[in-house]
Order: sequence, then C-alpha cells, then structure tokens
Amino acid sequence: MTILSEQTAKTLLTKVLKYSKADSIECNLDGNIGGNIRYARNTVSTAGEESDVVLAVQSTFGKRTGTATINEFDDASLEKVVRRSEELAKLAPENEEFMPIFGKQEYEKSNTYFESTAKVTPEDRAQAAQNSIAPSKKDKLVAAGFLEETTRFSAIMNSAGLFAYNTSTNVDFSVTIRTEDGKGSGWVTRNYSDVKLLDTAKASNIAIHKAKSSVDVKEMEPGKYTVILEPAASNTLIGNMMRSFAQRSADEGRSFLSYKAKEGEDATTAPKNKLGMKMFDERVHIYSDPQHPIAPSAPFGGDGYPRKRMDWVKDGVIANMPNTPYWAKKTGMPYIPQNGTFIMAGGNESLEDMIKNTRRGVLVTRLWYIRALDPQTLLYTGLTRDGTFYIENGKIKYPIKNFRFNESPIVMLNNIEALGESVRIEGDMVPPMKIRDFTFSSLSDAV
Repeated sequence: MTILSEQTAKTLLTKVLKYSKADSIECNLDGNIGGNIRYARNTVSTAGEESDVVLAVQSTFGKRTGTATINEFDDASLEKVVRRSEELAKLAPENEEFMPIFGKQEYEKSNTYFESTAKVTPEDRAQAAQNSIAPSKKDKLVAAGFLEETTRFSAIMNSAGLFAYNTSTNVDFSVTIRTEDGKGSGWVTRNYSDVKLLDTAKASNIAIHKAKSSVDVKEMEPGKYTVILEPAASNTLIGNMMRSFAQRSADEGRSFLSYKAKEGEDATTAPKNKLGMKMFDERVHIYSDPQHPIAPSAPFGGDGYPRKRMDWVKDGVIANMPNTPYWAKKTGMPYIPQNGTFIMAGGNESLEDMIKNTRRGVLVTRLWYIRALDPQTLLYTGLTRDGTFYIENGKIKYPIKNFRFNESPIVMLNNIEALGESVRIEGDMVPPMKIRDFTFSSLSDAV
C-alpha cells in the first residue's frame, strides 16, 4: 500500500467509523513512500526505498480517551484497532482538560504536492549523487552526502463530520566536502517541495569552495563580533525560539514570553504574557503561511483544525501566540494552532554586499551541536563548523578556527544590521543576517 487517493482514504475511514461504539471517534491515516541515497568517501554506500501507511484511532467515552494504531487494513484488523482503542479509553483516567473534537471545516488549498518529486527514480538519485561526487574527485576532495525524497498523504476523519486530506512532497540534500587531510571542510544543504529546484552540482560547488578556502586556519580571540550568519547558521536558533511561543507556558511563567509584573504594578491585573509588546528590531517579521509558494505546508493540523496565514512577530512586536483548544477557552482567547514551519521576511542586501560593507567581522556557514542553557532567556550554546572566515575591510581575509558561542535569538534579533533574501532551509524560510555583538565564548577544535 502506498499513497492512498482522497476517495480511497475517505472510504477506508468511513468504514472505521462504522465500527465505533464510543461517544466520539477520530481517525488519522498517514502514509509515505520515498527513496534515498547516501555516499561517503566519494562512493555510494547505501540506497533504498521505503513505504508505510499507519492508522491511528482515538476513541472517547466522556472525558476518557484511548488511542491505538495499526498498519493492516482488512476488515477484521480495522474492527480490532477500534475495539482496542475503546478498551484503552475505558481504562484511562478522566482528562480534566478534555475538549470535544471539531466538526466539519473548510480548508484553503496549499500547493504542497509536486509530481516531479513523486516520480523521482533510483537512477535520478544516482545521477544527483554523481553530480556531487564527480567535482569533488576532480578537486581531490572527499564528499559525504545524503539525498532523500518523500511523498506523503494525510487524512483525518471524525464522528462530528470532519474530513481533511492532503498530499505533499519533499526532497532533502546535504553534503560535507573535505580536503584529503581533513583540515578544510565545506557544507551545504538544500530542501524543496519541487525536486526541479534542486541542483546538487551547483550546491556541491559551494561546499567545494568552502573546503578549499578553509585550510590553514588562524586563531582569533573569543569575544563579541559582528557576524554574517548564513541561513543555515540561524535557522535552528530561530526555530527553537518559535517552538517556545506557546501561550500557556508564557501564562504560567515558564517562557521568555512570560510577563513579570514591575515594581508597583498589581500582579493580579498585569498581563501574563508579552502579547502585543515589542521585543525585537522593527524589521523582524515572522509568520506562517500554508500557501507560501516556496515553503508551503498542510492547510490543517493533526486535529483537523484549519491553518491559515498567521503573523507571530510583526514590526518586532509579538503579534500572536499558539495555544490549545483548552487553553484558548480557559483564557478567553481564540484558538491558534501551532504551524509546523515559519517564514522570516528578509531584506534586499545580498551576502556579498554584507561582506563588502563589513569593516571587521566573522562569516559563519552553520552552527551545530546546539544546546539550551536558559529557557527564560533562550540562551543557547553550540559550535561553528564547516567554514568560518574572518572579514576585514569588506573582504574575506582568511579562514579562522571555529568558536563556541553563547547567544540568545532574542538578543540576536535585536542586533540586526542587515537582512538578505530569505531562502528555504528545512522547510522554513530564513534570510542571511548581519548581526552585531554576537558572543563567541571560546575556541573549538571542530573542523
């Protein structure tokens, strides 16, 4: 069983609902099919394809809910998984935060599916890998990369009349290219819905250039520097921040968006969170948009509720905060579901212009091994890697030894000097950024 059509998924789920004896039932049917190829030391090491379809059934009696899953779809198995979910529901404790399932919804169209990606063949993957390996060999470099493409479908149906269906495609490519002695390293990643946008040769040439340019590194003293962060360098930090936007954790005093009453302010009437308050540079605009042409997402979440364009930060101000149906009702706020991806609006300054306009700074290819230090300030630590360069008087002077950093995206997004055009990274859209006073705390032996 591979990708089920909308009608086939609807027929199967309708059959599942007919077996139900619960007060309410909700079913999620998800499937994927895709392939991959991996190479190391300029040689393909593994290649394969996978496919799966999983049905999750959630049955509810009163405030008791049980969930069971299965990947067999004959009539006996379908009835069995429904009965199992009902048995588990009767054994479960009551959920004091239980909220009823949603009824029928209307969804906007999202262009998440591309036939070109769904039709990728093993030969296509092999050629894409070869287009990366060949130029690496030519320059006497060593390449290690991974290419994976996936086609997915998701269907939701419940006993309140809701039905939702969506198909999507995705292709991921990343490669690390190093000098034979391992002293120089370059890296690049690409992520698209439409495989036609992927050029592994062009992407690999960027990693090749960085590998050749990053040998014979020099040490620089740790400290605060103006940095130019390529999109892959800032995506994880901003993504971590966006996953900390929940209204409930803010209201309960557990996040960077919690509001602490000032001296002389009545804590009982003061706001509990920073909704509507300015926290970042006015150029910061972060939003989600299922209809985005480059980074589209499903028009509904896992509970079937519609996702629409939503501003999270606008003009540096906290514009909206995601919550749950329960917390929305408890606080009198509208229900705002979390969106799986985010888009940060960029500017019109190219990476080359940023370098040209920098008197003294550091160019960072990417950050890795990122770990949280303080959830209240969103302070993170991690390392630079795969190409870190010193900039002086508008030119890249030489490669430098990698740093450990200690920095918060809150501080980072208040110290913006310039923004470039946003590009897609891991499903999100992030611009290159020029940031002042970025904190490097120590040196690292990472390459």
